[in-house]
Amino acid sequence: MLREVPGRFEVVELEVDDPRPGEIRVKMVASGLCHSDDHHATGDQKVGILPFAGGHEGAGIVEAVGPGTTGFAEGDHVVFSFLPACGRCRWCAHGMQNLCDLGASLATNARWEDPTSFRLALDGKPVGQMCGLSTFCEYTTVSTASAVKVDPSVPLEIACLTGCGVGTGWGAAVNSAEVRPGQVVIVMGVGGIGINAVQGAAHAGASAVIAVDPVAFKRESALGLGATHAVEDIREAADLARSLTNGQGADASIVCVGVTRGSHVGQALKAVRKGGTCVVVGLGDVRTREGDIPLMELTLYQKRLQGSLFGASAPTADIPAQLELYRRGALKLEELITTRYTLDEVATGFDDMHAGRNLRGVIVF
Repeated sequence: MLREVPGRFEVVELEVDDPRPGEIRVKMVASGLCHSDDHHATGDQKVGILPFAGGHEGAGIVEAVGPGTTGFAEGDHVVFSFLPACGRCRWCAHGMQNLCDLGASLATNARWEDPTSFRLALDGKPVGQMCGLSTFCEYTTVSTASAVKVDPSVPLEIACLTGCGVGTGWGAAVNSAEVRPGQVVIVMGVGGIGINAVQGAAHAGASAVIAVDPVAFKRESALGLGATHAVEDIREAADLARSLTNGQGADASIVCVGVTRGSHVGQALKAVRKGGTCVVVGLGDVRTREGDIPLMELTLYQKRLQGSLFGASAPTADIPAQLELYRRGALKLEELITTRYTLDEVATGFDDMHAGRNLRGVIVF
C-alpha cells in the first residue's frame, strides 16, 4: 500500500472485511504491475484516501460469497475488470461496459454506492482500494460488478493480464482505431499496453504495424508479437508510414506512452493520413491541460482524434473471448510476462518498469 503520495508501495498487514450482499472475497493468485498503479504513487493521478492499497489487474479464486449473492460460488476462478459493469445503466445496455456509470465512483476508493464504506483497514482505520479492487492484497473483498468468471484451465497468472493491459491495448486497435485488413498502423510506446495494441492491429489484418519505442528490448519484443517494423521515434515511424502509402501516412496511430503529453498526441495525429484516426490510450498528469494538436489538419484533413478507455471493451464478454483466443494460439499472453515477483518485491517491480526492463511484471502470490 501507499502511506503518502508521492510514495513507494510497501507491504503491511491489513484487515479484510467479510463480503456483504453483492460481494465476494477472493484469494489472489496473481496481479500485473501496470503504469496506472505507478501514476497513483507519483501523484499523476489523485487517490481518494490514504492509506491506499494498490493494484487493479488481477485474478484469483473465490473464497467467500456474500449473503444473497448470486452467480458466484466458492472455488470459482475470476479475473477482475478494473472498470465495474452494473449491466443496467445506459452505457451497459448499449454494450459500452467500459463507460458504466459505476466508474464515476472509482476515485473515492470506497464502495460505489457509499463513499464512506470501505472493506480494508489498518489499525481500525479505512484503507482505500484502487478501482475497488486492490489486487496487491493477498485477499480482497470486491463487488461482483468487477469480477468475471473464467475457465479454470487457463493459469490465473496469465489470465490476470486480461483485466487491464491486454484489453486496453488490443481493444485500442480493434475497437477504437477500427483497424482493417491491409492498413498501416503506428503504435507509439510498446510497453504493457502498447504491445497488445501491436497484437490487436496484427490480428485485425494490418499489412504494416510500426512499433515506436526508445527501448531496444521493447522494439525487439514487438517484432516477435506482430510488429512488422520497429523504430526509435515517431518521426521515423511517420516517414516510414508515408513510404509505405505513396506519401499519404498511416491509417491509424495509437498512443500508448507511459506518461503521455500533448506533444505525443500532436505528433501521432500528424502521422496519419487524411481521414485517418489517432487513438489516445496513455495517461499522464491529470492536471495537464497543454496540447500540441494541429487544428488545421484535424479539420481540413478530416482526421479523427479518439480517446480509448479499456480499449472500448465490454469486459464480461471480452475477457473470456480473449482467453479463448489465447487457448487457440491467436493471442500471446505468456510472452508478455517478462518477470515474476513476490509481493515483497512490488517496489522492485516498479523500478524495473521505470528502467524499461519489463513488458509486464506480474506478482505471483
